[in-house]
Amino acid sequence: MKDCIGIINLDEKDYSVKNLINDKTISAMPIAGRYKIIDFILSNLTNSGVECIGIFTRKKSYSVLKHLSNGRPWDLHRKKDGLKVFNYSEYDQVYDDIHSFMDNIEFIKYSRKEYIIMCPSYMICNINYKEVLDKHKKSGDDITIIYKNKNNSDSLSKCEELVLDTNNRVNKIKNLDNSKNNVNINMEMYIMKSSLFINIVRDSITNGMYKKVKEYISDNLYNLKVGTYEFKGYLACVNSINSYYEINRDLLNMKINKELFYNDRPIYTKQKDEAPVYYSKESKVDNCIIANGSYIEGKVENSIIGRKVIIKKGAIVKNSIIMDSVVIEKDAIINNSIIISKSIVNKNIIINGSNDYPKIF
Repeated sequence: MKDCIGIINLDEKDYSVKNLINDKTISAMPIAGRYKIIDFILSNLTNSGVECIGIFTRKKSYSVLKHLSNGRPWDLHRKKDGLKVFNYSEYDQVYDDIHSFMDNIEFIKYSRKEYIIMCPSYMICNINYKEVLDKHKKSGDDITIIYKNKNNSDSLSKCEELVLDTNNRVNKIKNLDNSKNNVNINMEMYIMKSSLFINIVRDSITNGMYKKVKEYISDNLYNLKVGTYEFKGYLACVNSINSYYEINRDLLNMKINKELFYNDRPIYTKQKDEAPVYYSKESKVDNCIIANGSYIEGKVENSIIGRKVIIKKGAIVKNSIIMDSVVIEKDAIINNSIIISKSIVNKNIIINGSNDYPKIF
């Protein structure tokens, strides 16, 4: 994988999760207590042997830049290759990534890597890209797109679907058909030669027809050989409040948790110097993930608790996600809810959502 460069394109359509992220990016949202969403794709790339990674994000991306720091947690603090972040483009990645890539095309040219893996941050999985690249090299295809065949659900409603022919090549890329039960989800992960990627960017600039690399590929399926790789592990997509809530609760499933975190490809994150969780004698905890630095005196069930959370005596938290640095005062009751970072839930307050529509506080 030393002949491959990783491009993480933060073209996140975050309008549906604005209530959760405020001025942050989806990639910097907390997940599983102590991780950030971008940790999954970064770990997938580095575990696969990719040593040169470029992250293309928007302006005002302080939260994700602070988390990434110099790339040390992912072994990317290198003099050669390593982690590069491009966040000074005047273009919004959601609507126009072609110009951002063109402005920084020297990064790709002078990396001298033969292949590119382009991927988003919001697809949650644990994947070995080495297997994908090996298949791509043998196939003779121009581009390989990674997909997952799975049952349709509301959490996938904003995803794309791949329509395949009998040779598993891509005939069409379209918005998901909600009437179908079983679909091929486009994981928006593309492998191609660096020279082809550069040509796509230059052609798009020259003819002015495309502002997104994904649009170019989708409209030129008959001019390119676009093959596929089927991913068979756990996949989730963070593209709405409901999907974020569902994914975090999935992580309480031991089988899913082991697949993502405890196989031979661990997920890395930025370490913080915090004390272990404190559990008082009165506390009761059942089936939870609780991050370091938290202080638990109340009752917590089927929930994910972030860093430095205080749950005081008599408080009850069920089926909920509590982000970092939240204080839950005495006798408060929280059920089927998402509590945003640095919130204070006052004494005797009741916050009650539902499985389908979690309450945001």
